[in-house]
Amino acid sequence: MRTTDRQISSSAMFALLLSVVPTQADASELSAGISFGGIQAGTVTHLAVSPHAGLSWRINGNILLNVHDLLSIIPPVQIGGAGVYNSTIAAIGYGWKNGDFSAGPSVAIYFMPACGSTLCGHVAGMAVGAHAQTNAYVAGPLGVSVSANVDWIGGSSLVLPGYVSVLVVVGPVLRWSIR
Repeated sequence: MRTTDRQISSSAMFALLLSVVPTQADASELSAGISFGGIQAGTVTHLAVSPHAGLSWRINGNILLNVHDLLSIIPPVQIGGAGVYNSTIAAIGYGWKNGDFSAGPSVAIYFMPACGSTLCGHVAGMAVGAHAQTNAYVAGPLGVSVSANVDWIGGSSLVLPGYVSVLVVVGPVLRWSIR
């Protein structure tokens, strides 16, 4: 499948998931936090600082429909310099009183340092992939979030002609309920 076909397929899936958002939800939750972890594209892992936000709708009991945005910033203090990796996610999940879990497709845009087998440099483009996230609320609305993305970085780069990017971040999260 060509990159353009994958992007169109991912966009269609994202639009389909957004079209099933209920207009009268029982409850909604807004969550935001900042996480720290690593992103690996190619052979080198970089520190990532990732502010994130999400909106969840309960569509049937404990079943959730989520939309997340995860902006990962690669600080310029590392070899290769600065970078950004922004993922938008539409996910289905399960929620309970003190937490939730969700998984679904993601679409990312990026400009980041990367190293292949022989070259290092900056890569830029769009990636499609999968996302999973869990939040555990340990003190009322305050909790811990663990998020993972696996994306396929494609395109015509000499540094990474086609590679998998893996992002795993962990950090505090705060939620607000909307009834």
